[in-house]
Amino acid sequence: MNVNKESLERLYAKYNCRRFVHPDPLEFLYRYDDPADREIAGLIASSLAYGRVAQILKSVGNILDPIQAPAEFLKLTSPAQIKKEFRFFKHRFSTGSELSRMLIGIKRVFEQYGSLNECFLAGSKGSHKIVPEGLVFLVQEIANKSGGDLPSLLPNPEKCSACKRLHLFLRWMVRRDEVDPGGWSGVPASALIVPLDTHMHRICRALGLTNRKQADLRTAMAITEAFRSVSPDDPVRYDFALTRLGIRRDADFEKFLLDYRSS
Repeated sequence: MNVNKESLERLYAKYNCRRFVHPDPLEFLYRYDDPADREIAGLIASSLAYGRVAQILKSVGNILDPIQAPAEFLKLTSPAQIKKEFRFFKHRFSTGSELSRMLIGIKRVFEQYGSLNECFLAGSKGSHKIVPEGLVFLVQEIANKSGGDLPSLLPNPEKCSACKRLHLFLRWMVRRDEVDPGGWSGVPASALIVPLDTHMHRICRALGLTNRKQADLRTAMAITEAFRSVSPDDPVRYDFALTRLGIRRDADFEKFLLDYRSS
């Protein structure tokens, strides 16, 4: 499989800029300098990143706008108060009850580990599968400490779905460039997996990076390996730029595809 690095780099140079982020829930993370606030905001924003983008931004804003510092809010707010605060929340399949339980789970993870980052690292310590095992542990710890599974917000990574939203969260927190703000330590960008949804799947099939028909974890891993062949230290480097092709009106996917195939 030949991956056209030069064409991808041109796309990266054009679109991997903060001015192209809106509308994207990633923009909420730019509010926070403290990594603790950023990782909480990031998990909230990524967990709600399904459905229409306008509704996603509204839902994330409804949670984060009243909160100046998410880490301090969770530290000082009791579980009962959290449930009361978000009892009327609704985002498609996600209810105020499920959101409150996730926040309570995050609160208790902070109490035990100090951060989501440290919880993730505790679950992947000594493993060469740092991302899969770290994600499984983080999701399980939040769910266990919240009283049960959180199916619409934090899917189980062991069920072989692509878990696009969880891998999107990791991209935001691990990578650091003009778009991804970073904040985590101990997790190399080289270990990240492409956040795969049906849109990204269509793009990667058109580029010849996979011929698999299902947008599942196996396909996400195969596409990640293709990108790793030209960017071994940062295989999800091109994710943001590629997804702009289906979002921005000024992006011409057919023109990019012609350039990708011919140059």
